Amino acid sequence: MDKRVFFKSAWLPWVLIAPQVAVISVFFFWPAAETLLQSAQQSDAFGTSVEWVGFENFRNLWNDESYLASFKTTAIFSALVACFGLSLSLILAVFADRVVRGSNVYRTFLIWPYAVAPAVAGVLWLFMFAPSIGIVSYAIRELGMNWDPLLNSDHAMLLIVMAAVWKQISYNFLFFLAGLQSIPKSLIEAASMDGARPWRRFWTIQFPLLSPTTFFLLVINIVYAFFDTFAIVDAATKGGPGKDTAILVYKMYFDGFKALDLGGSAAQGVVLMVIVVSLTVVQFRFVEKKVNY
Repeated sequence: MDKRVFFKSAWLPWVLIAPQVAVISVFFFWPAAETLLQSAQQSDAFGTSVEWVGFENFRNLWNDESYLASFKTTAIFSALVACFGLSLSLILAVFADRVVRGSNVYRTFLIWPYAVAPAVAGVLWLFMFAPSIGIVSYAIRELGMNWDPLLNSDHAMLLIVMAAVWKQISYNFLFFLAGLQSIPKSLIEAASMDGARPWRRFWTIQFPLLSPTTFFLLVINIVYAFFDTFAIVDAATKGGPGKDTAILVYKMYFDGFKALDLGGSAAQGVVLMVIVVSLTVVQFRFVEKKVNY
């Protein structure tokens, strides 16, 4: 039976939610409305001259080859971040669930990367893989490989993917570990008594029961790759070499703050918002039906 809370005063619930509504209005609805307005305008860098252009900014986007190329870059980047991030986190969570001695130390070390700011993560990985001074790049050159993310597009993409996965791996690890620990041990013990080996127990019992957690993290990681990796890209590659690592959110920043195309940048923000919202709705509307609870 559901428990419901009844308030004697009709205005009290509105007072309780007013702070949250104010925060959402100021930091989400107001900026979103300003972006929609600016996407239909064209102004100079100082905002002294504003002209209403309607959908002209959106039409210009589809004629911009570099913007269309950023879609492919973002798709590859987000797919790599989600796949590698979830896979590695799940492996680490499985090992953490089995560790008996020193488990707290093991888990603490895995959680630490989440406390690092994205910009710091980008700089950290840039220093490790810098062609001239990076300790990892030095070891790679000793193996006979010419590593240079400043000139090689594949190396630059690999660099930001590794930094983004490392930054997010702690978040995924916590949820996977909590999901594994919530599975009744009696199911694992029964399968073990029936002769199921560890890999079969994981694949037939644990992994299907983790599907709600996996689905949730898949959505979170895709949104993370779309938005929260801006500082990593800016610190590590600045969208280069050329524009081969300029994901959508970074190109929106570059066009707005570097090229001073405020209307075009606002139009890119609207497109990015629509993509992320649509992706989330589709995932929850259709993929959730295949989730095993």
